[in-house]
Amino acid sequence: MTQPVPSRPQIRFRGRSFMATVLAPLPPVADWLGELDALGRRAPAFFAGRPVILDLTGLRLTRADLEELVADLSARDIAILGVEGAPPGVLGPGLPPALSGGRPAGEVAPPEGDAPAADAAPDAAAPPSPARSLILDQPVRSGQTILHLEGDVIVMGAVASGAEVIAGGSIHVYGPLRGRAIAGAAGHAGARIWCRKFEPELVSIDGLYKAADDLDAAFRAQAVEVRLVEDAIRLALLDRG
Repeated sequence: MTQPVPSRPQIRFRGRSFMATVLAPLPPVADWLGELDALGRRAPAFFAGRPVILDLTGLRLTRADLEELVADLSARDIAILGVEGAPPGVLGPGLPPALSGGRPAGEVAPPEGDAPAADAAPDAAAPPSPARSLILDQPVRSGQTILHLEGDVIVMGAVASGAEVIAGGSIHVYGPLRGRAIAGAAGHAGARIWCRKFEPELVSIDGLYKAADDLDAAFRAQAVEVRLVEDAIRLALLDRG
């Protein structure tokens, strides 16, 4: 008697959206890399944990030029996820893949101001710059990125799925947190994340992160505090009493 062959589970495909930062080099590329270095001095953690797309639209690069550019970015700890607008025949083995069809999500404003010279002596008479909080009275909508490396970010409403809040200090969300919350992005391990309703796509503090699939489901939809404890992300319920 022939035994029935057990049915195999069907292959399942799941889509998942991620926010990416697009870098668009301008000629001359050497000068553009110098500006990128200046940004790195002002905000060392600006690209931490960020997927990056390289937009080559309008640039006339050979394969050797592109290999050198990707290596220069890698040396700055900027990993390229994919390339848009590459000239025909330039991409291939050993280079990031071609990407297309991305939906624009607005510009991400880099931190302003010049970094002090490395060899400049601090002015003992000058008082330390106070941390500045950014208060948002409106919700952060899908596709928006809020970047504030000078202090805390306080969101009076919700952070929607597909939105991203990046703070040099802590993040306070007085509504649901459904997008990405990245606190301590300027190297502040003591930063925390507080929200009234915990449903994030990702939380991160000082470069350590956990995505939604890695978060304890018991905390979902609760009022939660996120902090670092011994280099690990820890969640705790907020006291509602």
